[in-house]
Amino acid sequence: MRDAMQRRTLLSHFALGALALSGVTARAQPVGQPIRLIVPYAAGGPIDVTARILAERVRDSLGTVFIENKPGAGGNIGVDAIAKAAPDGLTIGIAATATHAVNPWLYARMPFDVTTDFTPITQMVRVPNVLVMNTEVAQRLKIGTLAQLIAHAKANPGKLNYGSGGNGSAGHLAGEMFKKEAGIFALHIPYNGGNPAQLALLSGQVDFNFDNLATAAPNIRSGKLRAIAVTTPTRSDALPGVAPIADTLKGFSIDTWWGLVAPAGTPRETIAKLNQAFVVALNSPEARSRFAGLLAEPVPGTPEQFGAFMKSEFAKYRDVVKATGARVD
Repeated sequence: MRDAMQRRTLLSHFALGALALSGVTARAQPVGQPIRLIVPYAAGGPIDVTARILAERVRDSLGTVFIENKPGAGGNIGVDAIAKAAPDGLTIGIAATATHAVNPWLYARMPFDVTTDFTPITQMVRVPNVLVMNTEVAQRLKIGTLAQLIAHAKANPGKLNYGSGGNGSAGHLAGEMFKKEAGIFALHIPYNGGNPAQLALLSGQVDFNFDNLATAAPNIRSGKLRAIAVTTPTRSDALPGVAPIADTLKGFSIDTWWGLVAPAGTPRETIAKLNQAFVVALNSPEARSRFAGLLAEPVPGTPEQFGAFMKSEFAKYRDVVKATGARVD
């Protein structure tokens, strides 16, 4: 009788333990609740569009994923909301070159710590940047290759300039990195955004720009701009005939990327589930086809791979931003 009572007591303890564990699991991986995906930029841009494409593709495996756009402060406002969300798998968001590699060195004060406040899920895409010139200017200066641009700059010191979307922008950082590696000087002319910088290039007010390929592609196709080189380590499928800067300046690499992160402390099993769903979506022919229209190359991988990549980018941009002297107080 005593043995039977002991067995019943032990079984009840195991049952209570199982219920407690299932309660923890339910909190970590809620079933049937919508997932909020925070995009720290305005609706309609490439990052927003790719997030919406993936949200459609994971509906069958994860349920409803709704996009919440929270732009402002170079992406810091939206990313701060990701960092401060509950680590339950119900809030995830976008980490990008600017928010997780550039801004920590550009802004005097940051509301979050990119090294401790996030858990990586997977990289989503990379989009090459491209060094472009106004076609008429390139023809007049007889520049068709990167080597010719560098040679012209060295033969005509102080006569070239380049535009960007502002101090600390991707175009500014790429330009300063290029100048340093090539051993040349070109005056930086900052504009209030990427569109004014491109208009300045198209009108011949500046000699060259480093632009996002997705933005520059229409004018490259129309013949208004000449693509001199891409900034990815290897050739881009979108511009197979254009050599990378790294062919001339070994090791040069500075492209645009973004991926998915969750708040720090999100359970490992939840991250694994999210990673599996989004990697399948990124590898789907439909997503790849739609991303190709944005000139965005899917780069799915493990959380560990994305974490290591972000760590390396964070370290790389420290010196790049420092060299520009750019600072946001």
